[in-house]
Amino acid sequence: MLLDLTQYLWIMWLVFVLICVIIELLTLEFTFLMIAAGSLIGGVGANLLGLPWWAQIALAAVIAGSLLFTIRPLLLKRLRSGGDPTKSNIDALYGMRARATSDITDDGGFARLANGETWSARRAPDHEHTTIAEGARLVVTRVDGATVEVAPEERTETE
Repeated sequence: MLLDLTQYLWIMWLVFVLICVIIELLTLEFTFLMIAAGSLIGGVGANLLGLPWWAQIALAAVIAGSLLFTIRPLLLKRLRSGGDPTKSNIDALYGMRARATSDITDDGGFARLANGETWSARRAPDHEHTTIAEGARLVVTRVDGATVEVAPEERTETE
């Protein structure tokens, strides 16, 4: 007597949903959550309605695809909307004002940034042939390891 495995297909659907939920907990991108929801609604739902296995797979795929392209972008947008727009770490240094604490020559020099940190500094490539005097106002144009590239600050008429 052959055993009809299709009567236990609902167990495989639930195991697949559980695996997708576990993967989602590790990735946190809502992709596997949408696949799990599509499998639960489409696969298990179609199985409860008595549809054949190929119809269960097709319905689960259609629902999961629909959720991926409709609900997931909305959830991601909502999740990322509360992020802090303040730049941090290296990104916060670009464009920051500074003062030269020593002459910045071909050999380099030092600059105190507006955040109070003193960094080794070198001139930006477009200012290579000028010596930056101690006390000059600067702007950070690039960060290279523990060295900042600086350029003289452009003064406006209102200052």
